[in-house]
Amino acid sequence: MTVTPTTTSAPRPRRPAARGALALATAVAAAAALGGAVTVLPAHAAAAAPGLELKDGTLEWGVKEGFRNYVTGPIAHGTIEVADGARQAPDNGPFTFTDGTGTYDTSSHAVDTTFKGTVRFTGHAGALDLTLADLKVRTEGASGEITADVTSSGTTSDDVVLVTLDLSGVTPGTGEGGRMTFADIPTELTADGAKAFNDMYQEGQQLDPATLAVTPGAATPTATPTPTDSPSATPTTPTTPAPTHTTAGPANTPTESSGAAPGVVDGNLDWGVKKSFRDYVTGPIAKGKITLSGGAADHGDGYRFPNGEGAYDADEGSLDAAFDGAVRFTGHEGALDLRFSDLSIEVEGAKGALVADVSSKDRETGKVTESDDVTVADLATGSGLPDPKGGVITLTDLPAALTADGAEAFGGFYTAGDALDPVTVAVSLDEDAELPGGNTGGSGGSGDTGGTDTGGTTTGGGSVTGGSTTGGTGSLASTGADIPTGAMLGGAGAMAVAGTAALLATARRRLNAIDTPTPGGS
Repeated sequence: MTVTPTTTSAPRPRRPAARGALALATAVAAAAALGGAVTVLPAHAAAAAPGLELKDGTLEWGVKEGFRNYVTGPIAHGTIEVADGARQAPDNGPFTFTDGTGTYDTSSHAVDTTFKGTVRFTGHAGALDLTLADLKVRTEGASGEITADVTSSGTTSDDVVLVTLDLSGVTPGTGEGGRMTFADIPTELTADGAKAFNDMYQEGQQLDPATLAVTPGAATPTATPTPTDSPSATPTTPTTPAPTHTTAGPANTPTESSGAAPGVVDGNLDWGVKKSFRDYVTGPIAKGKITLSGGAADHGDGYRFPNGEGAYDADEGSLDAAFDGAVRFTGHEGALDLRFSDLSIEVEGAKGALVADVSSKDRETGKVTESDDVTVADLATGSGLPDPKGGVITLTDLPAALTADGAEAFGGFYTAGDALDPVTVAVSLDEDAELPGGNTGGSGGSGDTGGTDTGGTTTGGGSVTGGSTTGGTGSLASTGADIPTGAMLGGAGAMAVAGTAALLATARRRLNAIDTPTPGGS
């Protein structure tokens, strides 16, 4: 949908972090109640019903699109077979595993669902033979996993954890009968999963996103001890249960406690988006520029977005902070126009997300699409949030992996899972605390007014400031497969330099080879 951006002087509300796993727990329980499948219990009897049946589940997961194409392509000359209830979408699409049944634990918010169906990959005249069966999805907290029985060359290993799931940014959808759908859950290959693929792919690599759908069924109450805690006590059943009512609101809103820290009162987010993209925009092909506005400023090998505000919950280990400033990339005589603004970071435990409002121009139609709150990148915080020091929390060089939505924002320049520049964040919880490196706030005005151009200025002999060319010699070969193919093709009509077509063909061949799995490759 294309909308016309509007200008307003009112401050934009800060975004609460999405709590996917807790949303899953809350949504499943609520859907069950709305569907009439579960007897509503009073608050004091909640401990008597820790179990909830899940039925009619489906798991849509393509494993890895590049692997499917490789198996059926001209190298492996193989086939993909589905059986026992699994099915595959047309044109070598993703798989759907069916008839999922399982349980939801209301006390731990854990989900455990098993699905029917097998998928078998064969190729290389039988040298490649991999079967996945008995797939299960387990979630607890903000994370989860997909397991499967793996048969490789005749040897079977049960319940191999193939990928981990990141539910922190997943919002549930509700369907008929209380059916809940959790779409496009990011997946990350485990060490055991890499072994299952015979190390064709590396641990930590992004595989295809997964979509889980379940329908809540009947509750499975267990015995509740009497006040004397006698193990032989008979549970009592309320005759006139009175349901409790809660007001809908953001999941996992931080609550005050003796260990809770104050909110975020200031902060900086440092991010360069992607170095090769910056070089490309200001280089000899796109001949573009990079504009900073709203307080954003150059900061080392990237940009600083200031004036962080938000929430911090020490007990939950969560941080949600939004920052001022915008960065805009333009090139190809206006055909390329991409802008990130209102950036925020959402962290819970070892997982996080970089979120932004995105404005992107379609290179063919010229239409500009405005999208709010796009999860541009998944962030890995390692061991989780560090303790505040001097009233400041600092997260340095967080690895950032492009999401599917982020890839769409780039117009297909890059694919989901590609590495972006790392993210560094420092936020203060005390107005008197001093942020490392100081602040840059207020230098860029608001909106696009007072923006600062960085790069793209031609100086003498065809040299491009901020790019990587001198004397008019292009750097296309040096950047290799990291060049955004879509951007090159979009501006091909404006290229009059002799030999460019040959360079583009070379780059495309490199890009086409990226997803071919090789031992230890990505």
